Amino acid sequence: MIYAAFFTDMLSPGRIALLFGFNDFWLKIKEIAERDSLILMTTGFLLLAALLLRYVPGERSRIRAATWLYGAALFFILISTLIDSIGAAAVPDSIGMSTVTRVIHWIALLLGGIAIINLAGIFLFDVILRALKLSTPRILRDLIIAFGYVGVGLVLLSREGASLSGLITTSAVLTAVIGFSLQDTLGNVMGGLALQLEKSINEGDWIRLDHIEGRVKEIRWRHTSIETRNWDTMIIPNSMLMKGQVLVLGRRDGRSVPHRMWVYFNVDFRFAPTDVIALVDAALQAEPITAVAEDPKAHCILFDFKESFGVYAVRYWLTDLAADDPTSSIVRARIFFALKRANIPLSIPAHSLFLTQESEERKVIKHERGIKHILREFEEVELFHSLTESERRVLAERVRPAPFTRGEALTRQGAEAHWLYILTKGSAEVVISNEDGTSRQVAILKDGDFFGEMGLMTGEPRSATVIALEDVEACRLDKHDFYDIIHSRPEIAEQLSHVLARRRVGLEAAREGLDEEAKNKKMAPMQKDILDRIIEFFGLKRNEER
Repeated sequence: MIYAAFFTDMLSPGRIALLFGFNDFWLKIKEIAERDSLILMTTGFLLLAALLLRYVPGERSRIRAATWLYGAALFFILISTLIDSIGAAAVPDSIGMSTVTRVIHWIALLLGGIAIINLAGIFLFDVILRALKLSTPRILRDLIIAFGYVGVGLVLLSREGASLSGLITTSAVLTAVIGFSLQDTLGNVMGGLALQLEKSINEGDWIRLDHIEGRVKEIRWRHTSIETRNWDTMIIPNSMLMKGQVLVLGRRDGRSVPHRMWVYFNVDFRFAPTDVIALVDAALQAEPITAVAEDPKAHCILFDFKESFGVYAVRYWLTDLAADDPTSSIVRARIFFALKRANIPLSIPAHSLFLTQESEERKVIKHERGIKHILREFEEVELFHSLTESERRVLAERVRPAPFTRGEALTRQGAEAHWLYILTKGSAEVVISNEDGTSRQVAILKDGDFFGEMGLMTGEPRSATVIALEDVEACRLDKHDFYDIIHSRPEIAEQLSHVLARRRVGLEAAREGLDEEAKNKKMAPMQKDILDRIIEFFGLKRNEER
C-alpha cells in the first residue's frame, strides 16, 4: 500500500510536469549557451579578468566588481531559464510567466553587458593606451563607458523588438525636461568635461580663485576639489571655474615654470639704495636656498619711496608652490642678517618715538663691557699673544660685528679678503673644493675659533669656504685695523710669521701625513716666506733697511 501511494504521488500530473520542466531547463540552458556563445564568452571574460588582476593592480576593485556583476548575470540567466522551464511545464499557456522570464533574462544580459564594458574599458585605457604612452582624462573615460552602457541597453531593447525610433523620440522629450530641471548640474558636468579636454586646468596645478589658493586634487563630473595650504579641501562647481577668472600659478606657454614671489622691507633714506641692493643681492645669491630657482636669480629692487624710508622688494622664483611662506621666511632672514652685518637697520616709522634715559656715564659703562668681552675673546687667539695689552685694546676698539644666518658663507674659497674672523657664538663648517668639482668638510669651527689670519697678514686668497651651520655671531678685523700696530712695532711681524707658519705646516702635515722631522724641515722656509709676504703686504722696512 505504501509503495502504491508513493508511485501514485510521483506519477501525478504536477510531478510529471515538474520533471519534464527540469529536463526542459537543461535543454534551454544548452540552447542559450550555443546561441549566445555563453561558454566562450564566460571563458574569455574570466581569462581577461585574471590577466588584468595580475598586470593592472591599481584597478583590482573595479575588476572584482565587474566579475561579481558578470556572476550575477549568469545567476539571473539560470533563474529566468528555470522559471521559464517550470512555468511552461506546469502552465503551458501562461503569458504572465513568460513575461517575467523575459524581463529577468533581459536584466541578466544588461548586467553581463555592463560587466563586459567595464572590463573592456580597463583593458583599453589601462593597458593598450598606456602602452602607447597615451593618457585620457578620467571624465572622458567615464563618459565613453557610460555611452557603452547606453549602447548595450539599446541593442538589448532592439533585440526584444522595441522600436528605437519611438524610443529616441520619447527620450529626446525626456532629455529636454531633465535638461531644463538639471541645467546647473549638467553645466557642471559639461564644464568638467571641457576642463579635461582643453587641459586648461590639470590635476596638480596650483590655482588662485578670488582670494583662495590651492592645488587641484581631482576634477570630477560635477566639481573640482582643491587642497589649500591650510590643509582644507575646497569643493568648487565646475561651472564656476568655466565662468570665473582663474589664475594658474607657475605656468607659462603651457609648461611649468617657477612662480615669482615678493618680499618687502623698508630702509631709511640715510643709506644709499645701491649699497642696500648690493648687500641683499650678495646675501641671496651667495648660497642656494631650498625651493628658490637659481635661474632667474633672486634679486633686490628699490620698489617705492615713502615719507621717511625707501620700500625695497626682493623678487625670487619659487619652485615648490607648497612651501611659499617657509621659503619667504628664509629670504627675510637672509635680508635681516645681511643688513645687520652692514649696520643698516630696518626703518622705523617717523612718527614713532623711543625715549631712553641716556647719559655719558651709561654710555661709558656699556662701551667698557663690550671691550672687556672682546678682550676675553682675544686671549684665546694665538695670533694676538705677542701683542701687548694696550695693542689688543686698540684692536678691540676697532673690531666690527659680523653676524651671519644659517647657510651663509662667511668666506669663500679663492676670494681675496683681508679680514680675520673670530667666532663668538654659533658654529660653522670649513669646506674645501677640489679641482674635479667635489667638495669635502675638513673642520668644524665653534666659539672662540678664528680663521682668515693669512688673508689679514699676507693678503693671501681664501684657501677654504666657511659656511654657517646655524645663526653665527662673529667679530671682524681687517688690514687697516692692524696697520698702525705693526708699523709702530715692526718686530712683531717675525713673531706673527712664526705662529702662521706653525699653523700652516700643521695643516699640511695633517693633509699629507708628514712626520715630525718633515714638519721641522718645512718650518724654517715656511716662516721666511710668510714673513716676506707680511713685510710686502704692510709695506714694512726690512731689518737691513732699518
